[in-house]
Amino acid sequence: MDVDDMTSNEKNVAVDSKNNVKDSEKGKGKRKLFVGSQALGFRRDHMEVLSPFKDGIVADWDIVDSIWDHAFRECLLIDPKEHPMLLAEPSSNSQQQRERTAELMFEKYTAPALFLAKNAVLTSFASGRATSLVVDSGGGSTTITPVHDGYVIQKAVAFSPIGGELLTDCLMKSLESKGVMIKPRYSFKRKEIQPGVFQTVDLDLPNTTDSYKLYSQRVIASDIKESVCRAPDTPYDGVHFFILYLQYLIA
Repeated sequence: MDVDDMTSNEKNVAVDSKNNVKDSEKGKGKRKLFVGSQALGFRRDHMEVLSPFKDGIVADWDIVDSIWDHAFRECLLIDPKEHPMLLAEPSSNSQQQRERTAELMFEKYTAPALFLAKNAVLTSFASGRATSLVVDSGGGSTTITPVHDGYVIQKAVAFSPIGGELLTDCLMKSLESKGVMIKPRYSFKRKEIQPGVFQTVDLDLPNTTDSYKLYSQRVIASDIKESVCRAPDTPYDGVHFFILYLQYLIA
């Protein structure tokens, strides 16, 4: 089971910051978490949208715990203590992250066995090769990992923050620079003023958080990117893209 294989939407978790009560945990936190289809299916007042990952590494273990629990109980419909676990991890995973993963799997889910494998190694074996160069370009980052005889050459791993989410952000900034503002779907409704004639009416929703608004805009921008945008036919201009990336970081 690989959390990194989830889409960016599945990784996000909705948090009710007003009620200040955690829904799925037993006293650990003070947040009400919504995971899965119930999380982002509709807008709620004072709801924050969070991701437990930062640069591909787990930053909030309470959220990851809730995602795993949802995956086991609601999606896979299994009892974790009856199944050995194979978990994929990024090549840059630290010893502390591995220990925390093992702690959750053995102490909370009481898994009978656990094996942690590098993403690149699993990808290499899936391609029928024990030695390969794996390029993993995902939503949050791009990682180039050399694998030799089933082992990652750790010192040669190359990492770049350029990924799908960065391209989505660049697209949003490009649209804003041209005066095109993305209006979230929840912020307006269609009203029929005459038979067959419609107009949009803005809705006043003052309790909507900035994180949910940004999430809704990013969903639309991601649809535009995946449906309309394409790679240029001209050779890659690394200097030009690097300048755009610096402008994005400074902005």
